[in-house]
Amino acid sequence: MRLFSLLTAFCALTHLALAADSPPNVVMIISDDHLWSDYGFMGHPHLQTPNLDKLAKESLTFTRGYVPSSLCCPSLASIITGLYPHQHKVTSNDPGAPAGMKPRAFQASPLFDAGREIMSKHLEAAGTLPSRLAAKGYLSLQTGKWWQKHYSRGGFTSGMTQGGRHGDTGLDIGRKTMQPIYDFIGQAKQQQKPFLVWYAPMMPHDPHTPPKRLLDKYTDKAPNVHVAKYWAMVEWFDETCGQLLNHLDEQGLRENTIVVYVSDNGWITNPQTGRYADKSKQSQYDGGLRSPIMFRWPAKVQPKMSDDLAISLDFAPTILKAAGLEPTKDMPGLNLLDSAAVSARKTLYGECFTHNFVDIQIPSTSLKWRWIIDGHSKLIVPNKANQPDDIVELYDLKADPTEEKNLASDQAAKVTELTAKLDAWWKP
Repeated sequence: MRLFSLLTAFCALTHLALAADSPPNVVMIISDDHLWSDYGFMGHPHLQTPNLDKLAKESLTFTRGYVPSSLCCPSLASIITGLYPHQHKVTSNDPGAPAGMKPRAFQASPLFDAGREIMSKHLEAAGTLPSRLAAKGYLSLQTGKWWQKHYSRGGFTSGMTQGGRHGDTGLDIGRKTMQPIYDFIGQAKQQQKPFLVWYAPMMPHDPHTPPKRLLDKYTDKAPNVHVAKYWAMVEWFDETCGQLLNHLDEQGLRENTIVVYVSDNGWITNPQTGRYADKSKQSQYDGGLRSPIMFRWPAKVQPKMSDDLAISLDFAPTILKAAGLEPTKDMPGLNLLDSAAVSARKTLYGECFTHNFVDIQIPSTSLKWRWIIDGHSKLIVPNKANQPDDIVELYDLKADPTEEKNLASDQAAKVTELTAKLDAWWKP
């Protein structure tokens, strides 16, 4: 009996060792229109996000995380390629419409489809994380938001989106079902293949239609019904994250599965309209650009809360290295597991573009703002071609996290210094 117990223990340890040495699975959780401070672990006084709070405690978590652009399509394209929008050329949500043509008519026209085809070709030319991981035998699943036509255009081996503008049937994930992810994980296990899951539900993105039980919870806590609906959507999204993470545990996949988290861009509710406020999505401000970034890999990474700077461009090189592959020379991000490199980085760069392309082949034509964060200083430089009335802005993010006091006129030397750095990075 003792010999049997020892053999059982040895087999179990051997299985764990083999699992730890095999390529890690990857689950990418991407929130949609979610302000950086709207989490329990980020200090929100009312919002409850217990599953994301738990994930943050179990992860290498960067509270000063960013995305390079505050618009969903280019932000998602940057996450999956590891490149800035001006590198992969998917700078905007939609092709440019002919003068006088209304959006609905344009989206139903052959011109719109032709523009989206060019966008998809840009993404394919840039290369994607799923297509690169395929070299290591990975299976990959797309669910949720996806702008680049059929899921296969992103290199996914399976998926939900068939080609609609921003996800079509893929948008059922989270709001209606989690089953496609569970089925895919089961298939990958059966085939003994490593896998990547892209979980990018349209949550808490509008329409803000949370379950009544959650809306009732926040109705008396929120300043108005619009905010209450958004808060309830955040908690609903958190519940779906818990379901996904619990499924990994139930399937025995926790230890050797990398879970990464970021929001594609921020959201601040306009209390009058229920739409987004000026300093959130599509803006040059932290309300649109900042997001906590998490990286959980229990087999390899110790949990830590970090105030080092991180950006969603770091996911691709980090995941590729973890899978035994090399990032491409064009990827500007860092390996988040290289603590010395991450700690040494004091500067981030980014860019925001028009909602519709000006010229789908030339990124600079659609540019609205470039921005740089250096330590806690943030400089925003407008592109006069698209923002003729804007001025240069400089903020101290430590003293003024909501960017209320423009210091540019008082700190001309700092503006000159940071503009030179910005121009050295990318000057259109």
